[in-house]
Amino acid sequence: MNKKKVLITGASGFIGSTAVDKALELGYDTWAGVRKSSSRKYLSDNRIKLVNLDYSNKDSLKDQLRKLSENYGKFDYVIHIAGLTKALHKADFDNVNFEQTRNLAETLIEIDAIPEAFVLMSSLSALGTGDEKGYTPIKSDHTPNPTTAYGKSKLKAENYLKRLEDFPYIIIRPTGVYGPRDKDYYILMKAVKGGLNVGAGFKKQILTFIYSEDLVDVIFKLIEKGIVRKEYIVADGDCYTDSEFNQIVQDVLDKKHVVRIKLPLFIVKPAAWISEKIAAILGKASTFNSDKYRIMKQRNWACDITPLKKDIDFEPKHRLKQGIEKTVKWYRDQGWL
Repeated sequence: MNKKKVLITGASGFIGSTAVDKALELGYDTWAGVRKSSSRKYLSDNRIKLVNLDYSNKDSLKDQLRKLSENYGKFDYVIHIAGLTKALHKADFDNVNFEQTRNLAETLIEIDAIPEAFVLMSSLSALGTGDEKGYTPIKSDHTPNPTTAYGKSKLKAENYLKRLEDFPYIIIRPTGVYGPRDKDYYILMKAVKGGLNVGAGFKKQILTFIYSEDLVDVIFKLIEKGIVRKEYIVADGDCYTDSEFNQIVQDVLDKKHVVRIKLPLFIVKPAAWISEKIAAILGKASTFNSDKYRIMKQRNWACDITPLKKDIDFEPKHRLKQGIEKTVKWYRDQGWL
């Protein structure tokens, strides 16, 4: 019996490489979409088939995918994780997160290689701000109103896929994703280890999380169950204040004393703008930018994951403290902390 073939784009990244690991564990014929410049650090298993696909050039992409399909058969599943989370120019978000998604989907249709499922890794940011008065959880049918350029580009990609007749999309909107190989939460943990805990805004903030391995488990359970043309918010089901989250990190790091600083949003906003402008002058994409400010400003990230529980009996294997313990151990093993 032939193995199911899966193409995972963005495979060199944090979530992409975790998905590759899961695909190999489950016995898939695993193809990893990577750029020539991408690190292969987490893609060393000789069972992985590496492929450099040009999502920005549709003609080139069509030629590449047609040859792959003719030589090996079409992919049974495509998990599209490749994308930008920070950019030097706002237009880059649309170019990569929307237009390259469109190029990939259109190419699969035009060469008659539509997979059984096409998973789009979107984001909770595509839905935008939730209820910041009563703090009711954000639901999948929440009317989207993204506030960031990143979120808007993801929503464009979502809406494009939904307009394709009979196209077997699955849209995944994870909340904050953390775990081994992640560099974003690592910055926060490194700061706490150094004795500094910085927050933004004084109004109550509700945070939610999903451990990277639990996120990719969700993806494979959905495709193996044959679910298509649905969208899901993915979180572990728990909620934390920013203080509770930081205390867990502090406890796991065994850091007894830290300096706690709460910055008012009216200071964070211009600081983010200045950081963004300096980065632009230097020709680099800044992690701390106007988009990041809008994310920090958002007070309610509570999620309703009832659809996941109903459709795949979802129960996370990692609650926050356990997940952070495993993540910190990995950081230490790698010499990051």
